[in-house]
Amino acid sequence: MTRRPSRLVRVLSPALAAGTLLCTAACSDDGGTDGSRVRGVTASQVAGQRQTPSPTATLSTDGARTALITEADIEDDWTQVKDTEADNWHDSLLIGTVDVSDFLTAKAQASDCQRLLDSLFDDDLLGRPSGASELRGFQQGDSRLLYQVASYDRTDPQDSLNWLGTLPEKCDQFTVTDGTEQRTVQVIEISLPKVGDARQGLRVTVQGSAGGDDATLTLDVAAVRVGDDAITVTAGGLDGDENDSAQQAVQQGTQRLRDVLAGKSPAPSPN
Repeated sequence: MTRRPSRLVRVLSPALAAGTLLCTAACSDDGGTDGSRVRGVTASQVAGQRQTPSPTATLSTDGARTALITEADIEDDWTQVKDTEADNWHDSLLIGTVDVSDFLTAKAQASDCQRLLDSLFDDDLLGRPSGASELRGFQQGDSRLLYQVASYDRTDPQDSLNWLGTLPEKCDQFTVTDGTEQRTVQVIEISLPKVGDARQGLRVTVQGSAGGDDATLTLDVAAVRVGDDAITVTAGGLDGDENDSAQQAVQQGTQRLRDVLAGKSPAPSPN
């Protein structure tokens, strides 16, 4: 399939990067932080009941950049990378055509699963931002984390959150074909901290091969709406999930965005 180059977190081992990282010179849990199994309010639970107790200030480009998390917000040994590097992260394990025969209501469900893979490959999990948008990338060993703050003041991020909430059922397991290679994809819901006006978390696991060896890519994906603005987090790698860091990014990042929208300076990072 043909893909347009775009920004997105791509999570690959450096040793396998040559075989799986698609980057051209021209391209510009299952577990919550509270340790319980109780899920937070998901997007599907607020469908049709849009809650907007958040500040109504318009998010500017400077504000979006101020709202970005830092290394201290996600602790561990994460290192911030250059913006140009994060811009060009690409993961070939997410490329492929969904096998329609895996689904009972083939066309509709396969389309949703294809949209999920495409939106992970591109940088538009909640659709293209209609306003300010800033991102920041971090790397830790063979894992990567991409964090984005964006405004959707002329669209509706709630619609996309509601859609994400349907995917664990629609796309619980399916097959992707890329040339002669087949990969198995699984999607489950993960809980998130009870922050923002609505939120949705997913874990996407892709089993295939990289550089001729068996490989499993695990991505924790989170999206939180604050009024007409939202944060998105994608974190993981070939060696396993990065759920703790994704949870921290959601917790700290949502508060930073709220502070910016309220005209305040974000509180110092935990460290």
